[in-house]
Amino acid sequence: MANWQPLQSSNLRRCDYDIETGRLQIQFYSGKIYAYGEVPASVYNGLLEATSAGKFFNENIKDQYS
Repeated sequence: MANWQPLQSSNLRRCDYDIETGRLQIQFYSGKIYAYGEVPASVYNGLLEATSAGKFFNENIKDQYS
């Protein structure tokens, strides 16, 4: 069951995280959803707490996880 959380971003709409598998899903305002595997909970929490989720995503998630 998804538990989508809103993000503070002009590009990223919301995210969902499965703590058991480390699977992070991010939905963009375009409607596209991307999934990233083996993401640590600390990275997920950082995304939620970031002043700019888009900047955090680009620096800490994009191209870092498959």
